Amino acid sequence: MSQSIDIPKVDDFLEELLTIQQTGSKRIAVLGSRHVPITHQRLIELLSYALVLGSNHIITSGATGTNSAVIQGAMRADPNLVTVILPQSLERQPRESRKQLEKVIHLVENPKHDELSLAEASSICNQKIVSRCQQLICFAFHESHTLLKSCQDAEEQRKIVTLFYFD
Repeated sequence: MSQSIDIPKVDDFLEELLTIQQTGSKRIAVLGSRHVPITHQRLIELLSYALVLGSNHIITSGATGTNSAVIQGAMRADPNLVTVILPQSLERQPRESRKQLEKVIHLVENPKHDELSLAEASSICNQKIVSRCQQLICFAFHESHTLLKSCQDAEEQRKIVTLFYFD
């Protein structure tokens, strides 16, 4: 019995190589877990700050933890290069997040998802975010099923995916 080996297509490889070598600005999605140690939050904030200083447009969601750190760093660099897509309406966001989110210039709410569970709404939201980006940076745990599914979706759309695990 012969085994099939999945060999990436040359076109896929060349497209990924071109994206990596692109020197202009990119639309970079940054997603991650809500449960992040403060030292990791500072590193994520610094990363998003540096990405925006490099003229990249950051797309994220609004939550505590990773996304809050992304927003903090990106807003410090250039508020015009930050888009936050919420899984639900602003009113459904945690109180500690709302104050920060009210300062975001490009804020997209999804009140039509208010009746969904947060997990369902987040999954739909992440799909929207991934569809708008060229590259995804994700900070997750091995049990972060929604985030890992978003990474898989991005890879299937032939986006560059960088996945960092907290555990």
